[in-house]
This record gives sequence, structure tokens and C-alpha cells, in this order.
Amino acid sequence: MTEISTNRVDWRALWASGDLARFCFISLGILLHATNETMVATVMPAMVGELAGVQLVGWSLAIYELGAIVAGAAAGRLVSYVALRTNMVVAALLYAAGALICATSPSMQLFLAGRLIEGLGGGALVSLAFVSVERLFSRAIWPQLFGIMSAIWGVAAFSGPLLGAIMTELLSWRWAFGVFTLGGTAMALASFLVLDTPEATRPGTRAGKAPPFPFTALGCLAIAVVLIASAGVDIALLRSSLLIILGLAGLALFFYIDALKPRSRLFPARLFSWRTPVGAGMTMVAAFSIATCSFGVYGPLLLTSLHDIPLLTTGYIIAAESIAWSILSILVANAPPRRERMIIVCGALMIAAGIAVFAYTIPLGSIPLILVCALLQGGGFGIAWPFLTRVIVASAPDEQTIASAAVPTMQRIGYAVGAALAGIVANASGFSQGLNHDAAAGVASWLFLAFVPLGILGCLAALRTSAAANRPLAAIG
Repeated sequence: MTEISTNRVDWRALWASGDLARFCFISLGILLHATNETMVATVMPAMVGELAGVQLVGWSLAIYELGAIVAGAAAGRLVSYVALRTNMVVAALLYAAGALICATSPSMQLFLAGRLIEGLGGGALVSLAFVSVERLFSRAIWPQLFGIMSAIWGVAAFSGPLLGAIMTELLSWRWAFGVFTLGGTAMALASFLVLDTPEATRPGTRAGKAPPFPFTALGCLAIAVVLIASAGVDIALLRSSLLIILGLAGLALFFYIDALKPRSRLFPARLFSWRTPVGAGMTMVAAFSIATCSFGVYGPLLLTSLHDIPLLTTGYIIAAESIAWSILSILVANAPPRRERMIIVCGALMIAAGIAVFAYTIPLGSIPLILVCALLQGGGFGIAWPFLTRVIVASAPDEQTIASAAVPTMQRIGYAVGAALAGIVANASGFSQGLNHDAAAGVASWLFLAFVPLGILGCLAALRTSAAANRPLAAIG
């Protein structure tokens, strides 16, 4: 491990020691996962055209995020019992196997099985990347390395939709997953060769010292998401309503069980209580994560079906949302504390406006207006999320580690639930009869209008959260 006594990164020393090469390699796990996560939307029109199964489109994101949540939680604990290198090799092979199944799937059902395995591998790779920084590098340079990893995530979010569109246009949607099969295989081989330091080849603690794995809580979460997603596959009033109720009850049970397990807890106490900034802030995270899934999952499918807009164009639009997130996040990073309340609220209003106006612009087919909505949605996240995270973490002085990890975890859960709910709305609005112009026209507005109430809830939570943004730390919570 390269020891550095100041907060400045000595890149020459890192390179000479081999640690810089290890860091670049470790970060490839983030690149593989995030690129795959955002790529699927742009390959979906071609894939559905070949495999059919438009009723299961919402599952493609829901099941991927579910796998990532479970594997991410598991990987952080497994390194206490199994060497980091072994964990990385297994995660990369899982990822490659899932991508191979997706690339060769003859049906949508088998494709979804591949997505689950991909999610398990990708979620583990991301979690292990952060564990690797803490395990292999000096504490003094963690902030800089984590900052570079965030930038890599932004690049991946931008390149994913473009990669999917280009591969589909030039070759086939199957080749898009073939690229990740090769990438995962190469990373597994390189993991075995590159991660050869003592820190990477031995477990982190003695057996029995690591925190327990939350099997029961995550099992409830998995069942809940599957129940909600199943409600939209074959729409029937009684059956679908019952599955939704059971799924929501499963989510409530997941959060309840998590709160009862202090040693394995994923979320801070009083999670959704609006009496605390933590509760209001986590409500905002959940509401907006659920409400903004529709465009990412169904946007390209609707635009190509309704208006014959090229896949590459839809890829650029989705990429623009990621760019807006990254750029605005950088621009407001040094805003003075007195501006934080206004920034959080403005970001929430931008996100809610994007959700609502999509209901008009998607049926209309105006590319400039659709782009504006995407920029509003991505830019709103970009300016609000850094300050929202700061308020949540600062408001939980006794649980700061849990609170900081809880924000991305809640976001992933929101994406999984949001994709499942979007599938219900899409199928109830017309996709249950198959993919055609008339069905897409019926789906286009309802798919966004249905989530406007959650957008309003997110804005109200932002107002409540931002009220604590300017208070001294001692007065918060």
C-alpha cells in the first residue's frame, strides 16, 4: 500500500508502486455495472421486436437492481471471510455469465434470468470497488479516489445508452451484451493476476467478527418487488390488486425487520419520520427514485414505436440526462451554505416538472421538448442530491456511516420498485395487448401522469428536509 502523508495524491509514487494500476483496474467494475445499467433502455425496442414480451419490460430494470442490492450488501460482508481477490473473481464471472445468458436468450424469460445474474455480479463489483479503496490505499487519499470513481460513474452513465444504440444499429442488440461478456471475463482473469497483495489475498477479519448478513430483510425485499412486478404481467383487477397490496406489505415488513436488527441495519432509525431531516430526506430519495423510472425504462421504446425516432437519438437524450446530472452537480458543489435550502427545493421542482411534462412531450414527439424534460430531470437530481445527502448524513450524528450508505441503497430500491410499478401502468394502459402504435399511444401519457403524485410528495419532502439545511449541526435531529 502506498503511504502518503498529505491529502495530495502523489501519482508518480502510486504508479511506481503499482497501486495506480490496481485502482484503475478496480474502477472497471463500476464502469461495467453502470454502463450496462443505462444501456438496456436503448436496446429494448430491438430486443422486444425479436423476443416479444413487452409486458415484461419493467422487469428488466427491477430484477437487475434487485440483484445489485442483494449482492452489494453481501459483498461488503463476505470480504471479512473470503479474500478480496476471490470475491472479485467470482463477481466478475457472475457478471460475464449473466451477460452471456442475455446475449443468447431465445425468450424474454431467460433474458430476465440473465439480468438477475448480471445484477448480482455488477452490484458485487461496485461494492467491492469501494471496499478495495479502503483496503488497498492510504486513508489520506480516499476522498480523491472516491471522487474519481464518481466521475467514472458519470462517464459510464453517459456511454451506456450510446453503446447500446450504436451496437444495435451497426450489429445487433445481442452484441451489446456480448461486449460485457468479454469485459466480465477479462476482469475475472485480471483480478486473479493483479490483486496479488497480502491485503487482497486474505480475509479482512477473523471468522465471527463481521456484522451479520440481513438475510430475512433482503428476502422480504426480493419477494415484495417480485410481487409488485407480477401484478402487471397479466392485468386482472382482483389478482393485480392483491399482488400490489401484498408487495407493499412486503416492503413495509422489509423496513420493519431492518429497524429491528441494529448490527446488520441498512438504514438509520426513524427512516420515514418527517419529524427528522433524515426521515424527510429519505422520503424524498424514495419518491423521486420511484417516480423517474418511466423514461429510463420505456422512453426509447415509446419514441421508436410512436414517432420512429432512431435509437441513437434516444441514446443521446438519455445520455444528456446523465450529463446534466454531472455538470450541474459540479457547478453547485461550492455553493454557500445559505443557498442549500433553495438548491434542494429548486432541484425537487425541476425533477417534478420533468416527470409531469414528459406526459405531454412523449406523445407529441418533439425531440427538443423531450430533451428539455430529460435535462430538467437529470439537472434536478444533480443540484439537489449532494446537498440532500449532506443534510441526511449531518442529521444522523450517531449513524453517519449507515446514513451515507443508505442514500444509494434507497435509490436502488426505488428504481426496482419504480420499474415494477411502471410495468403495471404500462400493461394496464395498453401493452398487455402487445407492442403496436395504438398501444404505445395509450401508454405514453399515463406512464408519466401516474407518477406525478409521487413527484409532488418528493417536493413536499424537499421543503421539509431543506428547513434543516441551514441549522447548525447541534440543532439538527
